[in-house]
Amino acid sequence: MFDSTETPLDQAHSIRIIGAPFDGTVSFRPGARFGPAAIRDASDGVEVWSPLLDASLECVRYADAGDVELPMGDTGRALEMIREAADAALDAGAAPFLLGGEHLVSLPAIAAVHARHPDLLVVQLDAHADQREDYMGVKLSHACVIRRVAEFLGQERIRQIGIRSGTKEEYRLMREHGTLTTFREADLEELKVWIGRRPVYLTVDLDVFDPSCFPGTGTPEPGGIDWWTFQRFLQVLRGCRIVGLDAVELAPQLDASGCSSVLAAKAVREMLLVAACPVA
Repeated sequence: MFDSTETPLDQAHSIRIIGAPFDGTVSFRPGARFGPAAIRDASDGVEVWSPLLDASLECVRYADAGDVELPMGDTGRALEMIREAADAALDAGAAPFLLGGEHLVSLPAIAAVHARHPDLLVVQLDAHADQREDYMGVKLSHACVIRRVAEFLGQERIRQIGIRSGTKEEYRLMREHGTLTTFREADLEELKVWIGRRPVYLTVDLDVFDPSCFPGTGTPEPGGIDWWTFQRFLQVLRGCRIVGLDAVELAPQLDASGCSSVLAAKAVREMLLVAACPVA
């Protein structure tokens, strides 16, 4: 899918794909570092045309910058390098689209986009709240990524959908600030009104999907969404100003069937189309 349609990196493009193969802080099963490569491999079997969105990747000017070569033993430096890659995309006039990797890789990308768009909003699809102050004393953890984002963005500019796991303190925090919402039609319409014309960063932790259709992730949680719910969500978001996005937490070796990688690749296709194509 990527090789046949992408724009060369030295030509103008509206979206830049960046692989961030890092899973140095995972709290259960590792393997998300292999996610970007698995998504690219699986994309070879995914059509460029989306019937539901009535759009094709052939109409999207995007480029794939490949993977950032990250030092697995140095979380701080890895995040700096991801930030540099995101900044390079923004300097070229392109929205960064990260392929994770664990969810912590979203932090430097969101920070880079926020520096260009001070009124940025973040919409998070996820099974987990990721609102811990720290995880076992570590503040730079995939379990804390949205809490770290809120420190510079503000909780009032975050909406979280699909959450079904978290601590008592996380749920208190989310309810206090009103960040939690649902996939119900009325809530999705309210979300679109809340976004309006403000710039939005979409971060999709793929464990938002139910393990029955997406077992290839490090921290699976029962009770997730199916593919059709995801597409319904993206249709609502179509037309919004998406200025950055990511798809994270695919651990392909945990699904011997390869179906999780295919779902991830298809999700990336749909996200590319929603971010780049106007409403038909």
